[in-house]
Amino acid sequence: MPGYGSIILIALVVLLIFGGKKIPELMRGLGGGIKEFKDATKEDKANNDQIDSNN
Repeated sequence: MPGYGSIILIALVVLLIFGGKKIPELMRGLGGGIKEFKDATKEDKANNDQIDSNN
């Protein structure tokens, strides 16, 4: 598990690479991807539960 120092270092490197204006756009994209993944996981679980109840 990384400590606070390494998290700050990673954040600074990301800031230097992408710049301050690009980071909010990247985070929105990441959030959208996480939401899509969660939705797909819930859908898959519902499908598996339905298949299990039919057997």
